[in-house]
Parts: sequence; structure tokens; C-alpha cells
Amino acid sequence: MTIVTAPLPGRVIGLAAVPDPVFSGAMVGPGTAIDPVREPGEAVSPVDGVVVSLHPHAFVVVDASGHGVLTHLGIDTVQLNGEGFELLVNKGDTVVLGQPVVRWNPAAVEAAGKSPVCPVIALEATSDSLSDLREDGDVTTGDTLFTWQ
Repeated sequence: MTIVTAPLPGRVIGLAAVPDPVFSGAMVGPGTAIDPVREPGEAVSPVDGVVVSLHPHAFVVVDASGHGVLTHLGIDTVQLNGEGFELLVNKGDTVVLGQPVVRWNPAAVEAAGKSPVCPVIALEATSDSLSDLREDGDVTTGDTLFTWQ
């Protein structure tokens, strides 16, 4: 069982509210999304594991159970070409839950015309493998978003 936690503080809005059909339609996988507080901060690892994919705007950490969790910082933020994002770890690094992975500023993303909403996705999971899925309310970094069986 994997407990997936909030990589950043904000308001949970659920995937259906994400302004991107790939995420809102759960095509990447089930999960939820956070509308982050608009201040500079760090996105942290939502689980203990290994960083298997790392981009300025997104990262995937795979835990000991083989569960890959995608944290995507904003929507269409790949178009910012890394501007405003600072990587704090390297691909292949082992990270612990709560360890900072990327430093960024959601307000700057919004000012650049992109949505700062952050999907947190259980890759290659089925929706019925997730329980206790948060789809609303405020979260702080480290609060449980969902449990993955």
C-alpha cells in the first residue's frame, strides 16, 4: 500500500476540474489535483522512492512497491522551457517523502498565462485501486491525498 501525500500546499480540486482534457479525463491515470497557494515554494516528493523522470515542470517518483506517482507543476508549463523552475534533485536520486524536488513560483506561472494547477497522478493505476481520494478542501504539504492499494 502506498500513501500519496500533497507535494505542495493549496486547495484540492480533483482531476475533473483540471483545465486540460488529458488530466481531467484521467487519461494519464487516476489521482487528484491541487490549486497551489500563489507564493514561491518547493514541490516535494509525495512518496519515498526513486526519481525516474525529472523535468522542470514535472517529476515521477516510483516507490518500493513499483507505484509511480507523477507530480505535474501547472498545465502547459512545458512551454515555459524551464523558466522559473529550479531542480533540487537529479534523475535516479532516491528521495524521501517530503524532500524538496523542484523550487517554483505558481504566481509567476499564472502571470505567464498558464494554469498553476498541479495534478498528482497514480501512473498505470486503475481508479478502483485508489481509496480515500481527496477531491476538495485545503491541504498543506504532506497531507494524504489518496491511498494506492
